[in-house]
Amino acid sequence: MKSTANRIYSSTLSALQKARKTVWWLLKLILPISLCVSFLQYWGVIAWLATYLKPVFSLIGLRGESAVVFITSLFVPLYGPIAVISTITLTMREITILAIMCLITHNLFMETAIQKKTGSSALALLILRPVISFFAAYLLNLLLPEHIGVSHAIQKSITFSSVGDMLLNWIQTAGFLSLKIMIIVCGLMILQSILKEFKLLAAISKTFAPFMKIMGLTDESSFLWFVAQTLGLTYGSAVMLEEVENNEITPYSANLLNYHIAINHSLLEDTLLFVAIGVPVLWITIPRIILAIIVVWCVRLIIHRKSKSHN
Repeated sequence: MKSTANRIYSSTLSALQKARKTVWWLLKLILPISLCVSFLQYWGVIAWLATYLKPVFSLIGLRGESAVVFITSLFVPLYGPIAVISTITLTMREITILAIMCLITHNLFMETAIQKKTGSSALALLILRPVISFFAAYLLNLLLPEHIGVSHAIQKSITFSSVGDMLLNWIQTAGFLSLKIMIIVCGLMILQSILKEFKLLAAISKTFAPFMKIMGLTDESSFLWFVAQTLGLTYGSAVMLEEVENNEITPYSANLLNYHIAINHSLLEDTLLFVAIGVPVLWITIPRIILAIIVVWCVRLIIHRKSKSHN
């Protein structure tokens, strides 16, 4: 019988072999997209696109220039739109509405590509997240009091004097991002492998099972849901990809989880980024959780009706 140390060692070795493939796939997807976005920002394409959304934003209590924050969030992680927020004079009420929109739609194209790999419809997710973000903003515009605090935004936008400066910044950012991806994905897969080896995943699933049922998810989604809430959609889906390929989570369960985490993920890190600039935590947390639950139950109903019509 293997000792505990040997079991941990063999689990780690096995996980690293799998992680290498996942990390490489993520980098091949993320780096070209991030380079393209850097050029779009440098050439002013994102700001130009935002001008066409100005009339729409007035319907949800936002001034026209805030559209550039939303457009930026579609292409990049939350650090981008937060930096843009610091360059515009906005009330905390407006920042809170923008925050929930960005929390739902940030990094839309990159994250959708990752989720598609795990079996969900890319088109459905590309439509769903912006629609839900505007719906959430509409609700907040109705519910939020006029005065809810003062912004503490301290980030500044970065402007580049040349393409060379922009590329140098991208190389530095991409290098840090690549290192982060390698460390987190490898760490997650090692943890996952060790938990399986010692049969602890079942205990985690059992602990979260009541919450999964309320949210319309299956018990086998528990660990992946936890990963997505603590470390984000990208890393959660990366681990999910491994689970799907090994048939350790059914396509049905993975699809339902994808719809939930498309609306509500990274409750820890992403939420804290906005809390750090003064956004009230409950206004950007509770609506996301409720909307994600509603979306999953709606998806379940649609799937159920389709299956009945085919029988």
